[in-house]
Amino acid sequence: MDIDGTLLDSHAQVPEENARAVAEAAARGVEIVLVTGRRFDFARPIADALPCDLHLIVSNGALIKSKSGETHQQLLLPSHTARQVIESTEEFRASAAVIFDRPMERQIILEKVEWDDPFRGGYFRRNRAYIAEVAPLADCLNGEDPIQVMFTGACRPIRKAMRDLAALPIAADFTLALTEYEQRDFSILDVLRLGVTKGVALKEWACRRGIAREEIMALGDNWNDREMLEFAGLPVVMANSVAELKSLGWAMTSSNDECGVAQAIDAYVLGKT
Repeated sequence: MDIDGTLLDSHAQVPEENARAVAEAAARGVEIVLVTGRRFDFARPIADALPCDLHLIVSNGALIKSKSGETHQQLLLPSHTARQVIESTEEFRASAAVIFDRPMERQIILEKVEWDDPFRGGYFRRNRAYIAEVAPLADCLNGEDPIQVMFTGACRPIRKAMRDLAALPIAADFTLALTEYEQRDFSILDVLRLGVTKGVALKEWACRRGIAREEIMALGDNWNDREMLEFAGLPVVMANSVAELKSLGWAMTSSNDECGVAQAIDAYVLGKT
């Protein structure tokens, strides 16, 4: 399951009913995987709020980790590609960050941190221990491959950034993952290693665990969940999903503020009426 807009309510909390349903499913032998665009350290508190063992597919499929932080798969964006992306998107430099798979400090590198930014300030403040400034931003790429280049901000400029990136001569060298929250007018655009998606990572994990796709239920709400939902034998979209996901004829559960995750687990996994 996805985290934001799916497992979490609109206050970024795990509703008690969702935690109960996830724990009950795990107790019956169901494997739980959180599949998110969040970094591991930003996703781990959510994992810790669930009273069961689980694994995490983070950074939109770039990393697969255990709840304790053991890395099972790491697919990083080549440093030279990241540099080309940054150098080709000067218009969006203030919206850009480079994310690394590092312990604690200097995971998130920005050219300048606006702690009171109306769109990103809350995220910056919650992740203060992991953030550093490097100017110019491309100088943070000194040979170590990052997880991704990330652009965040209002929906309209981030959509333009996505169009511009897709039109670059090097566009065949990376994958784009978009997450949009239109009601908040907030978007996240990740530039990832070519071929990295939530769906590809879920397929790899299922193969490693010997689980057939027909045995997998996936829950999501946003553009970056589509490949994961397409892979799962039972894709379930949230009532608060972006319109495109709701138009594909998949099963639908209630919204994230109505414990839609718990309702889906109860109905499709635990067999409750």
